[in-house]
Amino acid sequence: MFDGKFRAPVDKAVTPLGNGLRRTGLTPDHLTALGLLVAVGAAVAIGFGELRLGLVLVVLAALPDLLDGALAKATSSSSQRGAFFDSTIDRFTDALLFGGVAWYFASDESAHMAMLPFAVMALSSVISYMRAKAESLGLDAKGGLMERAERIIALCIGLLFPVLLIPILWAMLGLIAITAVQRFVKVWKQAAIAPVTAQRIELRRTRRQNRRHIRTERRRTRIARGPRAARGVGRVGRNGFRRD
Repeated sequence: MFDGKFRAPVDKAVTPLGNGLRRTGLTPDHLTALGLLVAVGAAVAIGFGELRLGLVLVVLAALPDLLDGALAKATSSSSQRGAFFDSTIDRFTDALLFGGVAWYFASDESAHMAMLPFAVMALSSVISYMRAKAESLGLDAKGGLMERAERIIALCIGLLFPVLLIPILWAMLGLIAITAVQRFVKVWKQAAIAPVTAQRIELRRTRRQNRRHIRTERRRTRIARGPRAARGVGRVGRNGFRRD
């Protein structure tokens, strides 16, 4: 949801930062790898119960992920390889953070409660897979109530107010499930007409339009020739034949 509504304003806001980072010699892949290292520290801090420190590190881990795109645009180094690397590291980062929460719950709450962040992570991987698979088929599966940005924000709120961490994770789990349904329905409707069938329909529509255009041109041609033909009626040449 945030990705669709706020991506453009955020990208515009961080563009000057990307231009500044260009002078440092860093590459977008460097920032992505740095974010992963900070996420490891955040997961360890959360696992040992240092939730406020974990919150700070989660925010710091999110900054490189926010800036690598701006740096890629500033250095004209956007590529499919970079996009693949960034997306893969995002999945590792999410697994680390929620794994740290699970460790914290297993130590301070109960072993059963540790399954909650694992459930959140499992459903999150499902909606990520749905988007990736849809895009590989030429379809669109973006959107939903609980995308990655919303998950990170919700986790940060839970780390800031530990008493709310468990309720937030339950709410997150429910919203991720709704997001999975939203994406499934969206892709299902798009896939109702296969791309090949859609191309055939478009081809037939184009042919009908062309035939309609040809008929219209023929009518105009007949109308334009009408007065000239009328002027030739009744006029007979010297040899007794009508003039064309």
